[in-house]
Amino acid sequence: MEIQLWRELLEPYGLAVDELVVKFNHVKQQYQDAEMYSPIEIVSGRVKRISSILEKAHRKGVDLEELEQKIEDIAGIRLICQFVEDISTVVEIIRQRQDLEIKQEKDYISKSKPSGYRSYHIIAYYTVHTIHGPKRLEVEIQIRTLAMNFWSTIEHSLQYKYKEHMPDELRERLLRAADAVDALDNEMASVRDEIMDAQDSNRKKEKLISDILNNIENLYYVANKREVTKIQDEFFKLYQQDNMELLIRFSKQLDIIAETYRAQNIVNRRSYE
Repeated sequence: MEIQLWRELLEPYGLAVDELVVKFNHVKQQYQDAEMYSPIEIVSGRVKRISSILEKAHRKGVDLEELEQKIEDIAGIRLICQFVEDISTVVEIIRQRQDLEIKQEKDYISKSKPSGYRSYHIIAYYTVHTIHGPKRLEVEIQIRTLAMNFWSTIEHSLQYKYKEHMPDELRERLLRAADAVDALDNEMASVRDEIMDAQDSNRKKEKLISDILNNIENLYYVANKREVTKIQDEFFKLYQQDNMELLIRFSKQLDIIAETYRAQNIVNRRSYE
C-alpha cells in the first residue's frame, strides 16, 4: 500500500482518537467541576503505527484489503482509573453514550490472560465526519488501573523485543509481577475511602487557595496597592500554617473586602457618567 493510501486510511482514525480523547477528558472535567470524584484519572489515545498494523495483519493472516474489517484496534483509547471498582463505573458511562455503539466487551479483569495481562476492553463503533462524508469505524477502548497500566506497558515492551520467544524465566517473573499488581489493587481498594477523603481534602484546599489568589489579583485593579500587599502577606502567613479553618475564614473576609471595592467601583463609575 502506498504512503498516500495509508494516510487516507488512517486519517479518520486519528480524527476519532482526537475527538474521543477530548470527550472523555470532558467527562472527567464535569466530575471535577461538580466537585465529585472522577472515576477517570487519565485519558490517552493513539492510532496504531503502520508497522504494528502490518505485523498484526501478518500474524492473523489478514489481507491488506480487509484491515478495517478484521483489525479492531487501529484507533485506541485508554482510560486509566485509580481503583478497580472505578472500572465498572467507566464501563457503564460508555454503555450509556449515544455516540458509541458497543460491538463487543472483553473482560480480562475477572479472568486475566495467561500472560497475567489484566484490563477491560470495549470494541465500539464511532462515526467521524470527514470532507468525504461520515465514516463509521471501530475503536478499541481499554479501561484499567494505574497499576495494571504500568505492568502492561512493561510487558508490551518485552513482547515487542522478544516477539514470541520470550525466555521462560522472564515470563515467570512477569507472572509474579502481575500477581503483585493484583495484590496492590486489592490493597488500594481496602483503603479506598481514606484515599478518596484525602484527595477530596486536597482538591478543596487547592480550590480555596485558587479563589483567594484570584481575589487578591483582582483587588490590585481596584484597591490601594499597599493594602493589597498587606492582604497578600497575611495570606502567605496563613498558608504556611496549613490550617484550613483559618484559610476559610480569611477567604470569607476577603470576599467581603472584594465585594465592597466592587460596589464602590460601580458607584464611582455612575457618578462619573
